[in-house]
Amino acid sequence: MVRIYYRDENVLKKETDVREIGSLRNILWVDLHSPTQDEEEWIESKCNVSIQTPQEITEIESSSRYFERNGAIVANSNFLRFEGESYHAYPVSFIIKDGVVFTYRQGDSRTFADTVKKMRVSSDMLMNGIDIVLLIFETRIDTDADYLEAISREITNISRQLAKERKPKGESLLLINNLQENTMLLRESIIDKQRVFSALLRSLNFPDDKKERLRIILKDINSLLEYTTFNFERLEYLQETFTGLINLEQNDIIKRFTLFSIIFLPPTLIAGIFGMNYKYVPTSEHDHGFYIALVIIVASSVFSILFFKWKRWI
Repeated sequence: MVRIYYRDENVLKKETDVREIGSLRNILWVDLHSPTQDEEEWIESKCNVSIQTPQEITEIESSSRYFERNGAIVANSNFLRFEGESYHAYPVSFIIKDGVVFTYRQGDSRTFADTVKKMRVSSDMLMNGIDIVLLIFETRIDTDADYLEAISREITNISRQLAKERKPKGESLLLINNLQENTMLLRESIIDKQRVFSALLRSLNFPDDKKERLRIILKDINSLLEYTTFNFERLEYLQETFTGLINLEQNDIIKRFTLFSIIFLPPTLIAGIFGMNYKYVPTSEHDHGFYIALVIIVASSVFSILFFKWKRWI
């Protein structure tokens, strides 16, 4: 599907019939959302642009992520969407040429829907495609900030749960690992946008009057990167706390087994002595020998318990 946004007498309008693009004036944004082959070829022929293939868009080389050619700026960036319990990245390609922005994407995202809503509210401030690009990235950064705040709230909930229960659970460790993975994906996505904006800031084809706005966005990006670092530190602290609780629980179990072993060690020794198969064993021929041995066994256990309590080992 192709959505074409243009201005008609200072009114923002949308056209979905790609065949009408030749007759439209004051085009701001051409959004190619999972377009057909015919729609791509029509846009390329009428607008004199070259749309990258999905394989080219996903290339990780810096020369493929951003380049300028024939007065056009081409930038590829990964956007995230939340599915289930994790985030998934999908690439978006931006082409800026003659004041018009072309976006190519296969995945859907609320970022673009939110951008359209903002466009309708502040349509008088949108003069060309550059403003659309900046608005898309500003909306995306706001969304990434919401994702980071959501992760931060989950970290706080896990921390409070561990402090309250004081008993580590395997589900908590899996959740911590999942949050670390999501934070890493967010950080990679934010760094990717930082590289794009740094390149735009150095570009001679990007209007100088818009670069101050770029600097503001870069400051917001740096703030998000600092926030991801803070979340990583909190998650590492939670992991250490979780591991410490597990070690304490294991030490407590080992301590109990050790105490039980030591408490029953003297009775076992005494029973072994009195149970030897020798002809002469003290009290073996005594009428109350069995009861004497039993009293000694019980007394040795009681003495061990009292001694451990006196030492405050139990």
